[in-house]
Amino acid sequence: MARHSIYPTTTHSVSLVAQRVMRVGFWSAVLMSAIAAVTLAVAITTPPRSGPFCMGACVTYPYTDIAAFFPRDYLWMYPGMLVTPMFVVLMACIDKYATPDKKLLSMIGLLFALLAAGAITIDYTLQLTVIQPSLLNGETAGLSLISQYNPHGIFIALENLGYTMMSVAFLFAGIVFSWQKRIERALQWLFITSFGLAI
Repeated sequence: MARHSIYPTTTHSVSLVAQRVMRVGFWSAVLMSAIAAVTLAVAITTPPRSGPFCMGACVTYPYTDIAAFFPRDYLWMYPGMLVTPMFVVLMACIDKYATPDKKLLSMIGLLFALLAAGAITIDYTLQLTVIQPSLLNGETAGLSLISQYNPHGIFIALENLGYTMMSVAFLFAGIVFSWQKRIERALQWLFITSFGLAI
């Protein structure tokens, strides 16, 4: 079988690939934004139970008296876990869209997106699959270190790491786009501004 039949290089086939990349990129961005908005809405309506923003009866160390807050305080994590895979898909589309001279930058952005997705997914999965079952079985040893209620615990550290990596991915995504096209200028401004706000 000839190479050109496996890897078509005609203008028509390149155009079809570009259209598919832009379509997948567009819808992954739309879904990611919608899911992030839902996550934010649920998270904002979840009252802080510990730390500097807690106003009522606050949970204190060892952060194990929290059974009454299940599942309400954890609902925002379910849509939150869907944001990062959509972000990875978006970054993969940006990498595919990037011109050859920007491929290294887009790949670096994709790698930072993978780091972000890994950290956040592990973080939220620990909360949803370890904390509650452990509390229900009276296995509280060591839970204070990974509890979301601990303002200086592993949960906050992993979340900070994940969203910092995501903001760096935003920066590299912004650099990929050029100033020559209006839509790319807008995307560049959006991504680089997001990085700046996160920092």
